[in-house]
Parts: sequence; C-alpha cells; structure tokens
Amino acid sequence: MGAGRYYEDFAVGDTYKHWPGRTLTAADNTWFTLLTMNQHPIHFDEEYAKQTEFGKPLVNSALTLAVVVGMSVADVSQRAVANLGWTDIVMPAPVFNGDTLYAESTVLEKRESKSRPTEGIVTVATRGWKQDGTTVMTFKRSVLVPKRP
Repeated sequence: MGAGRYYEDFAVGDTYKHWPGRTLTAADNTWFTLLTMNQHPIHFDEEYAKQTEFGKPLVNSALTLAVVVGMSVADVSQRAVANLGWTDIVMPAPVFNGDTLYAESTVLEKRESKSRPTEGIVTVATRGWKQDGTTVMTFKRSVLVPKRP
C-alpha cells in the first residue's frame, strides 16, 4: 500500500538520484523569503543585490534546503514516521534565481530502533547541485522508517 521504501529496502552504499530537477524562480525566492519572515534584502531587492559581491539576488538558503529535501522524499522518506534530524548542512556555492537544482542521496547507515521494534533509523548523505554541476548544498539526514508489515 502506498509508495516509498521500508527499512528493509535500504542498503548502505545505495545512491538514489532524485528526479525531476527544480528551477527556482524569483517568485519562489521572494515568496519563500517573505513567508519565512527573512527580511534580508539580498533575496528580494535587486538594486540592493547589485551592490553586493554577487551582483544579483541570492536564493534563500533555507529555500534551497527545503527544495533539495523535498526532492529526496520519494526515495528516502515517503514512508517515514518522522524526520529525526539534519546535520552537517554545508552551502559551498550560491544559488541564483533561474538556477535548476538536482539532487541525490546515498545511504550511510541504518539500524533498528531500540525503542520501536517495528521501525528503523536510516541516515543518508544528500548532495544538491545546479545545472552546471556545481555542488550547492550537502547535508546528512536521519529518518525513522517502518519495517515491512
């Protein structure tokens, strides 16, 4: 019933290429930035952004994280009971309006839950990159997933 992987379907070392990619627009960036009450003008004020080292608006890094995580859901957490955490979030390169993001996740480890015998914990390393191949984000994510019924 339903889509997604059970605990038993994950194997350490497996890599899932998430599809499709997602092009981020100025509207996406402005709406997300204002919705989340981030008032930094580098995300939505083009005249301000022209005066920075980037010369144009930056995509809000929290939006980049949200999109890359969202891209991974079908492969990693469609059946998840809970997200347990994100660690080691690194943003080595900027994302700009009009960039298209792609992502993949590699299973780093898995273990049975000590307190929930019908579930297990899976940890993945996820990498997001833009259309020219530049890595724009990496992070580790742990999710609690059910075992097969």
